[in-house]
Amino acid sequence: MSDSLLSPVPDDDGAPFWQYAAHGELRVQACADCDELRFPPRPCCPHCHSFASEWRRMSGRGRVWSYVVPHPPLLPAYAEQAPYNAIVVELADAPRIRLVGNLVSAPDAPLNSVPAQRLRIGARVQAVFTEVDGVSVPRWVLERP
Repeated sequence: MSDSLLSPVPDDDGAPFWQYAAHGELRVQACADCDELRFPPRPCCPHCHSFASEWRRMSGRGRVWSYVVPHPPLLPAYAEQAPYNAIVVELADAPRIRLVGNLVSAPDAPLNSVPAQRLRIGARVQAVFTEVDGVSVPRWVLERP
């Protein structure tokens, strides 16, 4: 991967997400009092206003809720990988939680490794992890390529 691609900047609330990702685990913050899942991570539960939280392991399965193929690429560092996709994934374990990423053919495959014509709303996907600038980030592969 190019060092000039965007990489996450973890903050205090989201740091555990990235720590679990480094171990290949997809986890979502949950309220330890009312059990509601929340993403993005934040210090206070929007439902019961508790500050008690924990991180719940997800299966990593989901479905493509939406996608876009930028034309032309919006950032110069991505031009060599165009056309590439950005997808929104609705988690199977938590349908109200949606994560943004890329659909790729394998964890370390380039962002353009899945042709745009193969993208489908509702396609079942599985989280995989790859390192970008020293941070493990989730990407997505089709459950049935």
